[in-house]
Amino acid sequence: ILVMGTGRLYHLFFEGYVKMFLKGRPVTMHMPKDQVDSYSLEARGELPPSRLKLHWVYGYRGRDCRSNLYLLPTGETVYFMASVVVLYNVEEQLQRHYTGHTDDIKCLAVHPDKITIATGQVAGTSSDGKQLPHVRVWDSVSLNTLHVLGAGFFDRGLVCLAFSKSNGGNTLCAVDDSNDHVLSVWEWQREVRLAEVKCSNESVFAADFHPTDSNVLVTCGKSHLYSWNMDKGMLVKKQGLFEKQEKPKFILCVTFAENGDTITGDSSGNILVWGKGTNRISQVIPGAHEGSIFALCMLRNGTLVSGGKDRRLVSWDSCLQQIQAVEVPEVFGPIRTIAEGRGDTVLIGTTKNLILQGSLDGEFLVFLLQGHVDELWGLAAHPYKPHFLTCGYDRQVCLWDSSSHQLIWAKSLEDTAQSAGFHPSGDVVAIGTHTGRWLVLDTESKDLVTVHTDGNEQLSTMRYGPDGNFLAIGSHDNYIYIYAVGERGRKYSRVGKCSGHSSFITHLDWSVDSQYLVSNSGDYEILYWIPSVCKQVVSVETTRDIEWASYTCTLGFHVFGVWPDGSDGTDINAACTSSDKRLLVTGDDFGKVHLFSFPCSQFRAPSHVYGGHSSHVTNVSFLLDDSCLVSTGGKDMSIMQWRVV
Repeated sequence: ILVMGTGRLYHLFFEGYVKMFLKGRPVTMHMPKDQVDSYSLEARGELPPSRLKLHWVYGYRGRDCRSNLYLLPTGETVYFMASVVVLYNVEEQLQRHYTGHTDDIKCLAVHPDKITIATGQVAGTSSDGKQLPHVRVWDSVSLNTLHVLGAGFFDRGLVCLAFSKSNGGNTLCAVDDSNDHVLSVWEWQREVRLAEVKCSNESVFAADFHPTDSNVLVTCGKSHLYSWNMDKGMLVKKQGLFEKQEKPKFILCVTFAENGDTITGDSSGNILVWGKGTNRISQVIPGAHEGSIFALCMLRNGTLVSGGKDRRLVSWDSCLQQIQAVEVPEVFGPIRTIAEGRGDTVLIGTTKNLILQGSLDGEFLVFLLQGHVDELWGLAAHPYKPHFLTCGYDRQVCLWDSSSHQLIWAKSLEDTAQSAGFHPSGDVVAIGTHTGRWLVLDTESKDLVTVHTDGNEQLSTMRYGPDGNFLAIGSHDNYIYIYAVGERGRKYSRVGKCSGHSSFITHLDWSVDSQYLVSNSGDYEILYWIPSVCKQVVSVETTRDIEWASYTCTLGFHVFGVWPDGSDGTDINAACTSSDKRLLVTGDDFGKVHLFSFPCSQFRAPSHVYGGHSSHVTNVSFLLDDSCLVSTGGKDMSIMQWRVV
């Protein structure tokens, strides 16, 4: 007997099997017969021969962020998703990525030189607890980090950032997410803090420097507009007076007129003008929008553009007379942010996480990209096309083309979705929801083929057998439901249910010959089944040499090396092998994608580790020819496509 390990995770090697302990529970894993004599627990695992390179990020964060969309002179649109800043050249269909951050990016500012960019992140969720909120200033051409500011000073995260306009952009202001929403001003090239002040104990939505006086800043938020004058390291506040004007609940956005006046948009739908150097309202445009005004953008030619909850994009001349208005279709959602595009175009980010491009006099039909708006869990790779499907808590099912990076179709469901699996024919795809209901969609037309209900709990995994004759459904009610499948995935009849697990089903895999099924559960059991008769197989001699068609189960002899020291058994959410069975990829609770060699049967196997996601990685899958893989994020709602190099 050989015992290895530290902390809560340790391994025992007996003749023919390895025992691993998760949270004190033994997990017994039998090795194939031909490895019994040669296996050694002390052997070192090898790093995989391949690496991953982030290739494409799907999605945009407009739901809960603002002022995070800009067009650079290079023709690249810059925005962020999870912990990645994306520089997307729409014309050339190319993305570059700044990956210096370690967790959620919440704000972005572009320097007047249009090359230097500042981005701010929240406190990280690293396992060592050391990731502090900070600002990174970087070069958008080389993607090199120039400066890191405020680690240890900022609290919780950053909500606003802006460069000064008039002194060559030498100063940077930041507002953090502490209770006092501290406003600080930095000479960023020297990494020196010039001033700091408690801004407000209420939400702050925007902060910006005055265009002609770099000692003057404006902040706005819940029922306030403050003008700040910086003098000898002090920030002196002047409060905006509403006088006869009814005070709005929120002032949501701010910009400046050419003459130096401050212009604000608020939750009452009014645009207010505040005279330069005063704290009084000089002009009111009541009811400029129905409901909140989320964005104001001053164009180069002096035209003001406003957008808001009513999905209207309105342009105003220098006297603030309305020029024209365009309504964005309801399906795209309210306007969250507006940026000046090329020529007479503007870019729009919406609260439904879409980026649109259009002109102020035309239709907004060009949508550049879209993403999910809630946690993503379901991911399935098409069996013979470079397509993949995602679904999640936003009730949207999306089919994507990994080569063009375009959305092929989207379909709305009545229930939140949890899991997905393609039939081997590729003709249909099965979707599991949170209510026990599952449905089958036609992959081409997205039409509903059939709908069934098994139990009333979430269905965590949907797996067709390799021969396409059976569908296995793993449920949170501890059962695996088995259906016989006919007519290339169009006909279903229930065979029965496999009962024997004492906790919810987490993962399922079929044998190559479609005769056996292996399952993992929430209490770390590994059970084997003959699905055609819904019977459990307890004979080790039968199960140890079964060749599996896939390895999505996170517990088993071929994969136990993925578990890190001190793991509580819930850290690894998903696993997948390449079709040539040489690589194994996992997604974990710390936002990391790990690439291992397969099989992964050595304690604490080494891996290449990749960041990008800013919350738990919920699912991972290699696509068609193993040239790329896709990972999905939970709370970060992102889809990341990686090249295998």
